[in-house]
Amino acid sequence: MKNWLIFISVFMVSLSLVISIIVLWKAEAPFRSIEEQAEQLALDAKALAIVSESYTYNGKHSYVTVFGVDENSEKKAVFVPTNLKADSIKEVFLKDGITEKQALSVLKKEGNVQKVLNVKLGYEEPGAVWEITYLNDHDKLNYVYIMFKDGDWWTRITNL
Repeated sequence: MKNWLIFISVFMVSLSLVISIIVLWKAEAPFRSIEEQAEQLALDAKALAIVSESYTYNGKHSYVTVFGVDENSEKKAVFVPTNLKADSIKEVFLKDGITEKQALSVLKKEGNVQKVLNVKLGYEEPGAVWEITYLNDHDKLNYVYIMFKDGDWWTRITNL
């Protein structure tokens, strides 16, 4: 009887683990697909010659931010809308704005940052922005948007 209980317990744990992995893999598939399509569109539109990284940015409109270098070996970020329309692609040269580290230093001047959760470069109405998600000293979730071109604050959403 003891062996049956051990067998059933191990089987249930294994089954739960396998089902969880399959669900997570299936949930990630649409993101992988749209990112691959956006990378290919950035290459086809000649916005980039080589792609190094990409991720999805969700603001007022959703974009896939694709990083890479162009034909002149200059580092760029290309913002491809998730509807994959080539005429709506936006781009910035990384040398023309602040870096991720500089954006974080602007945030840390605030003084109440306990833990930075995420930093993404995205595109909003005024242009390219750094979206920084962090926890403050009171464990409240905060979002700040810092302008890529000059490091000025654009929007703050605090104490969620």
